[in-house]
Amino acid sequence: MRFFVGMFALLGCLVTVPADAAQKKKDVVVAEERKTPPLTTDTQNLLLLDLSTGGRVTIWLRPDVAPLMVERIKTLTRQHFYDGLAFHRVIDGFMAQGGDPKGDGTGGSTLPDVKAEFNYLPHVRGAVSAARSDKEDSANSQFFIVFQPRLSLDKKYTVFGRVLDGMQYVDAIERGEPPANPSRIVHAYIAADNPPAYMAGPPAPALGAPVTLPGTASGPNAAKPKLAPAVRKAPVKKAPAKK
Repeated sequence: MRFFVGMFALLGCLVTVPADAAQKKKDVVVAEERKTPPLTTDTQNLLLLDLSTGGRVTIWLRPDVAPLMVERIKTLTRQHFYDGLAFHRVIDGFMAQGGDPKGDGTGGSTLPDVKAEFNYLPHVRGAVSAARSDKEDSANSQFFIVFQPRLSLDKKYTVFGRVLDGMQYVDAIERGEPPANPSRIVHAYIAADNPPAYMAGPPAPALGAPVTLPGTASGPNAAKPKLAPAVRKAPVKKAPAKK
């Protein structure tokens, strides 16, 4: 009997050792895949949002985990795309969504949609994530800032940044779907571009900036044509429904 017990114990060791080795190898591979994030002082990766709620929000961009979405945000910011846009879907205790030139959740930029870059960053307070439709690879210009942790969204939406400073101005964003008097991004900048100090009030006109007409929103689930061509219908770009 001892012989058989000994043999089973030996076989157990033979089985578990390769499994342990495989796990260690997997852990090493995962560690190697994680790129070094930029410093929180790297001005090339700091997005500044001057909000109508009274101040400037500093967002740390993470190209190490979402390079495509970060590049899209930088491109649109430097085109003054976000200047004047409203937060059109704001759910208390959940998130504030903006970045739609149409103001109803169906719009985006004229650039192609961005491939999903789901990563290990959690949807905690201050996380900035890409809004999308039901299709995973449909993120474009819209994003949402998380008020309270919502970890059920992890690896389902692309987190590409985190609020470092000014979260109180995010908390002050007017609630509603859509809000009766929506809060807006007055100006958006990349810190490396030497932006001026915070300026309240309406954004200055910019060549090529999108025109957003007030009072045209009809709710986040309204079916409206995409920017181009007019004959196409666009799905609503949104953060997930509150659960």
